[in-house]
Amino acid sequence: MKNIDPKTFLTSIFNAAVAAADPELTIRSHLPEKPRGRTIVIGAGKGAAQMAAALEKAWDGPLEGVIVTRYGYAAPCERIRVLEASHPVPDAAGIEASKALLDMVSGLSADDLVIALVCGGGSALLPSPPEGLTLADEIAVNEALLASGAPISAMNAVRKHVSTIKGGRLAAAAHPARVVSLVVSDIPGDNPALVASGPTVPDDASRADALKIVETYGMKLPAAVMAHLNAPQADAPRPDDSRFARNAVRVIASAAVSLEAAAAEAKKQGVEAVILSDSIEGEARDIGAVHAAIAREVATKDRPFKKPVLILSGGETTVTLRAKGKGGRNSEFLLAFALGIDGVSGIHALAADTDGIDGSEDNAGAFADGTSVARMRAGGVDAKAMLAANNAWTAFNSVGDLFVPGPTGTNVNDLRAILVR
Repeated sequence: MKNIDPKTFLTSIFNAAVAAADPELTIRSHLPEKPRGRTIVIGAGKGAAQMAAALEKAWDGPLEGVIVTRYGYAAPCERIRVLEASHPVPDAAGIEASKALLDMVSGLSADDLVIALVCGGGSALLPSPPEGLTLADEIAVNEALLASGAPISAMNAVRKHVSTIKGGRLAAAAHPARVVSLVVSDIPGDNPALVASGPTVPDDASRADALKIVETYGMKLPAAVMAHLNAPQADAPRPDDSRFARNAVRVIASAAVSLEAAAAEAKKQGVEAVILSDSIEGEARDIGAVHAAIAREVATKDRPFKKPVLILSGGETTVTLRAKGKGGRNSEFLLAFALGIDGVSGIHALAADTDGIDGSEDNAGAFADGTSVARMRAGGVDAKAMLAANNAWTAFNSVGDLFVPGPTGTNVNDLRAILVR
């Protein structure tokens, strides 16, 4: 333990968590039975191309299809067409991708099978505004949701009511074909209807719920969007709709499994590990402060866990935008954490998104320790001011502590790993 390099150790923990969600390992054991008719593949998300490539290797029989992923996240596929679109801000390529997916499932029969590959990021990649709304309207909704600080369940309740593809609508369009959804969950609690706003999985959130969420969080949405939300045509299909009766949903990878793999890797390297939770939600800076308090308690009083120990948690925090800085929820969490452990020795942490991208920059997250804030200060960077301005990326970039593994090909939400030596 004395000779271990903290960044190397924490990187190995991240790699173990990501490996546990590798689609080549997870898809093969969740394949549906072959149909009498055609096998159609559709999908969306930042890891959808890797899922498609893994399915092609595992599927012994004819198949065809189309999936959409983020720009730069494509993987080679032979039979499944891979499209790229913008994330986190939707673009015109996403609208064309949504049309391609809807076209792919039109005119199918009850003998056909649709395999839906769904993972995090699919919501932004599938803009499909209803009649009377535009891409600009959908972008405005997305921006308002991301800035609101609302939990992912609330965001998706709104998103699915301003779309012709989300909230189970893609699966409804495939009827009477059977739809089997293979889902990599990046959602706290692993509710598959919330992953990518559930294009093939409906949920119970109603239009009235969506309107209440808009009111509760004070969202300022375009007048055309509000008019749409107040009209019956915005109603999303319900889970008991007969069109979904033959469908199946399988969560093939999740934060819980990845955290267990991370803990196992730590123990393999001689460090005991504890998992706080795989479904932590809340304001990123607040969660960071709480994690810092726990780490300080362990470092200074050897409780509630005896050191050395690796403290792990997962889930999806939120960031209420107060300014237009650079960063994402993981770097914001970690900057608050760094402020909370300032000057405390023996604490090293990594917070990162398992898909390899935190926010809109190229980093997955960042590293921090008890010297981070002092090093920022020495370079003329005020950590508290950076946190107040949602500028965590700039703060960690100033001390060379950004974590940039590149796209991982999967997404099971955030990994927070805190080593107390």
